[in-house]
Amino acid sequence: MRARSFSQRAGLLILLSVAAFALFGPALVGIDPARQVLSRFLETPSLAHPLGLDHLGRSMLARLAHGAQLSLSMAVLSVLSAALPGTALGLLAAWRGGWLDRVLGALADAVLALPGLLLVLLLAAFAPGQFWPLYLGISLALWVEYFRVTRSAAAILLASPQVEASRLLGFGSAYIVRRHLAPALLPRLATLMRFGIGGAVLAMAALGFIGVGLQPPTAELGVMMIELLPYYSEAPWLVAAPVALLFLTMLGLMLAGRAGMQA
Repeated sequence: MRARSFSQRAGLLILLSVAAFALFGPALVGIDPARQVLSRFLETPSLAHPLGLDHLGRSMLARLAHGAQLSLSMAVLSVLSAALPGTALGLLAAWRGGWLDRVLGALADAVLALPGLLLVLLLAAFAPGQFWPLYLGISLALWVEYFRVTRSAAAILLASPQVEASRLLGFGSAYIVRRHLAPALLPRLATLMRFGIGGAVLAMAALGFIGVGLQPPTAELGVMMIELLPYYSEAPWLVAAPVALLFLTMLGLMLAGRAGMQA
């Protein structure tokens, strides 16, 4: 129990630190991430620029803060956009059953048959370098997880003696959801959301890294990695900065998620 508690605290501390950097970093740094000073090519870290300047003389700290804000905000938005309809449709399918359950299940299976990354790539082909294909593709790929988990868990709970007793006593649907379903479903959904945010951040960084996501000069983690990769031998700290931020984000999510599942 002590080890799990320590892991959870460490994960939450890392996540809060990354979230604070993403939320307040751009305002605190106060430097335009697109501002170029070509004469200061690959400048080493200093007090004025703790992470140095990149190959175009842009502040690495400013770009990292804006990149963290963009990646995390898009990941959270995508997960929420997937979790809300996925959970609602899962509850509806379990509650109604019959043909509605079969239709929604078939729709989820059809989406699941198409790899999520491929779905994002297909949408990105219609609007290269734009934000909305990434957001829409990740959301469409993730909602199936919430639907399937909610439907299977809710179907078992709705057939339980506690729910049957509540129905016989005349309690309505809102009471059953609040009293019986929500306490059992929320921990599972929270764990799914943690891993979903991590998957969305990784997907966005991977797409930017291979050049089919957001495009330069956008300050995004994957874009920054591919831009700075040719200079890894001259300025390794520049490449290490977005990699370290991505690693810390995933580590925090994994520690918090694992602790939540073990508890």
